[in-house]
Amino acid sequence: MNKKATYIAILLILFIGINFLAGFVYHRFDLTQDKRYTLSEAAKETIATVDSPLVIEVFLDGNFPPEFKRLQTETTQLLEEFRAYNPNIIYNFLNPLEGENDPEAIQQQLFQLGIKPAQVEVQENGKVSTELVYPWALVYYNDKTVVVPLLKNQLGATSEERVYSSVQNLEYAFADAFSQLTQPKRRKVAVLKGNGELEDKYVADFFKTLKDYYYIAPFTLDSAAVAPQRTYEQLSGFDLIVIAKPTEAFSDSEKYILDQYTMQGGASLWLVDATENVVDTNSGNTFAIGKELNINDFFFKYGIRINPNLVNDVYSAPIVLASGSENDSQYNRYPWFYNPLSASNNTHPIVTNIEAVKFEYASAIDTLPNALQKTVLLSTSPITKIVGLPAPIDLDKEIPKNLKIVNEGPNPSEFNAGETPLAVLLEGEFTSAFKNRIKPFQLSEEKELSTPTKMVVISDGDVIKNQIDRNRPLELGFDKYTQTFYGNKEFLLNTVNYLLDDSGLINIRTKEISVPFLDPQKTAAERSQWQLLNLLLPLGLLAMFGFIFSYLRRRKYQR
Repeated sequence: MNKKATYIAILLILFIGINFLAGFVYHRFDLTQDKRYTLSEAAKETIATVDSPLVIEVFLDGNFPPEFKRLQTETTQLLEEFRAYNPNIIYNFLNPLEGENDPEAIQQQLFQLGIKPAQVEVQENGKVSTELVYPWALVYYNDKTVVVPLLKNQLGATSEERVYSSVQNLEYAFADAFSQLTQPKRRKVAVLKGNGELEDKYVADFFKTLKDYYYIAPFTLDSAAVAPQRTYEQLSGFDLIVIAKPTEAFSDSEKYILDQYTMQGGASLWLVDATENVVDTNSGNTFAIGKELNINDFFFKYGIRINPNLVNDVYSAPIVLASGSENDSQYNRYPWFYNPLSASNNTHPIVTNIEAVKFEYASAIDTLPNALQKTVLLSTSPITKIVGLPAPIDLDKEIPKNLKIVNEGPNPSEFNAGETPLAVLLEGEFTSAFKNRIKPFQLSEEKELSTPTKMVVISDGDVIKNQIDRNRPLELGFDKYTQTFYGNKEFLLNTVNYLLDDSGLINIRTKEISVPFLDPQKTAAERSQWQLLNLLLPLGLLAMFGFIFSYLRRRKYQR
């Protein structure tokens, strides 16, 4: 008896001891193959310093189609992981219109915050209905608020495909929002002016969004000729420069300052047009001709070349033209191969899981051999044609030809250029474009080999250009004529974040999550037999268990 009491006492002490130690040691086990419930270290860092309530309101509550239920479930599980890491994370799900006396007023308030409903089709029992859902979240922390989009837009995608892409992006979306709230701005971005770059109203939306992450300031190189040392020192105070569609040639002094900025480790984003459209005063016809910006040698030394040509891509964005009288106009879409759409299969974090990016009159980029690492971020589709310059741009001729190509198929002998680079990332130690050349002036510190840095070159300045409606800038990537959203804004935001990201947050985008969905056609076809199986199988198992139990009991007592 004493032995049993001793064993029981030991077991009791061990049980209490293990539970006591478990209060100090906490660990969650993620047994999924894709580790979907394991937060990245970069995501954890965004909430590591949160010492007061960080509240998340998720507008994913209500009667949703099954795929949105999956988005709701995945969002819940992800936020639970954030809360497990930091208990100051508080979240709740709600329907923003439920119980409201004036739902239209609430919708208007949400619209002013940039929160727009998504229209989804619900297929059930052969019937199709339309539902409005708000796949958004609001995050509050220390009197600051960030809006988080949970659903990604994708051209021609089904609801399931959109939800799948959205689940892939969830961790980055929330980590990015937490970063904006908890981590102070540190980096500075210069918007280059003085060489005929885009006016402020055409880049307003992008830089309005970018200022939530970084300090933004305009910068001109006008004083490069008279005070180059001072100009260079001022530019060196920025971590990134953005050059958006320059139209005036750069002087050697300006190029040398930009070159030495790169040598010192500064990052840069170039959006450059190698062509321009001009109207012949005699004939009135429009022609595309080459544009001389005096930077060909500059890029050549870095290992790329923007060719003075245009690309035609069958996979392209349409244009809208009006027909009929002024009082009775009709607007029709036509294929326009000069507007390539690029949806890259590249797994680089800049372009992973983004919508197609719209280009306008883009040129082909060649990559040249040197020591730099080059990554083609965006390119045309394989069905591409290179158009040499000068090239006539005639709507009356081009549109009928494009319609014929779309209807009958492209001519393989013409559209045979293959995938042509339109945006290239350069990384590594850059060699100065002025190495072994006469310098336009002397700087106090001159380098011929850079510290490791990054540069992105895009062969179309209009990628960053937002449209204007009633003298107000529209959201970048939105085409008011076709009412279509393209991925320009997300692509450029990812690009800037990658060029400046020192925390690895952008790398979360490469995380792959497997999200299985039911086949709706197969589900509808086999609905009855699965309902019957779910009903009869438990009853059958219960009857079998009762029969066996009764048989064994009767056999036992018959003896």
